[in-house]
Amino acid sequence: MADMEQASDEFEDIEEEMEGEEEESTKVYLPKYGVEEDEELVCDKSAYLMYHHGNAGSPCLSFDIILDENQTSDQYPATIYGVTGSQAESSRGNHVIAMKMSNLHGVIQKDKNEVNSDSEDEDSSDEEDGDREKQPVFESTMRQHRGGVNRVRYTTFQGKPLVATWGENASVNIWNMKDQMNALKNKSAMAKYKQNKQLKSAPPVFTFAGYMTEGFAMDWSKVNKGSLLTGDCKNKIFLLAPTEGGWSVDQKPFSGHEGSVEEVLWSPNEATVFASCSADASIRIWDTRSKSNQMKIGKAHDSDVNVMSWNSSDPFIVSGGDDGMIKIWDLRQLAKSSKAVATFKHHSAPITSVEWNPNDKSVFAAAGADDQITIWDLGVEKDEEEEAKNKDESNIAEVSDVPPQLLFIHQGQKDIKELHWHKQYPGLIVSTALDGFNIFRTVSV
Repeated sequence: MADMEQASDEFEDIEEEMEGEEEESTKVYLPKYGVEEDEELVCDKSAYLMYHHGNAGSPCLSFDIILDENQTSDQYPATIYGVTGSQAESSRGNHVIAMKMSNLHGVIQKDKNEVNSDSEDEDSSDEEDGDREKQPVFESTMRQHRGGVNRVRYTTFQGKPLVATWGENASVNIWNMKDQMNALKNKSAMAKYKQNKQLKSAPPVFTFAGYMTEGFAMDWSKVNKGSLLTGDCKNKIFLLAPTEGGWSVDQKPFSGHEGSVEEVLWSPNEATVFASCSADASIRIWDTRSKSNQMKIGKAHDSDVNVMSWNSSDPFIVSGGDDGMIKIWDLRQLAKSSKAVATFKHHSAPITSVEWNPNDKSVFAAAGADDQITIWDLGVEKDEEEEAKNKDESNIAEVSDVPPQLLFIHQGQKDIKELHWHKQYPGLIVSTALDGFNIFRTVSV
């Protein structure tokens, strides 16, 4: 694996790639149309308030955002923290990685009509200096992890920054990230961390290896701090409950799914309630006080249900499946009906990630194996009067079958695995894929 501590020069500002692009003609583009051999798909920077890309070595296919307790402003340039885990080719080359991405400037919108060609040459050197000053900075601290990291989730418990990892070696680890986080916030601490081999190889504070196989499902409770749910590929769900000396694991799992448990989610408001989804196409709602009682949506999708997100303000869950469908479930109606209250079909491949916007309860984002990230707003309705007025315009006709709730389509990454909104920077999304991270904010949210 490449040394991620030296990855600053690999963290490229997409704005540079977009400089000098001249738009000869404009037409509505949708991914389903594809790109002809003589065509090139370029990014329209006017659609973004921020857009950065980072490639830090080995693929990191799961991550979590770490909120900065000392942050007092959502102004740019932004500084964001996160934690991820690598999927290196060599099992011994994997790490738990704390990240700091700073000096993240917004996209500069230039008015072409105001460009003075006579002054371009004399201003070019000043612009180059300014561009160098606006280069994003990527810093990281790494810690050895046995085997590849399937999923990463972050929480704070009793004042400690904790990270849980699902490993490909069929074990769940819990790590105290104090030293790694301190190094990112203090230059002298960073220098000491780089030289201290013991810190780089410090073991997890807790390991549970009682699974028969690896897994991906994992979630920390936001209500009952320190409680961790995990689901494996054999259909079992285990609860890790905090104790004085670490965590205890109930050896009797939550059983009911008939396929791999793909996602587990704690209720954002209730201490004992959680949801799970599975490759058996079902979604289930559980109560930790009774392992036998559960609400079940038996055929939530046509095939595997891959991902879910629980709205923190309203009793809604959004799910995404192998069928490429995105569905909205009203938990108040499950006792009477197992039908989704809304269904969206846009993606042409399995949905790999979904998440509600923490700053706007009607907005969510979804990622798919078709290399798209889509942003949706349930508060938008079809304007039939406006549609009738513009029905003869070619651009309007081209998008007539696009759901009105679909606000934005983001592309440019390959094999997108996970996305998260950043609560402290409204509208900002971070996503990870086989070719690295994107950090962006669109004009639509």
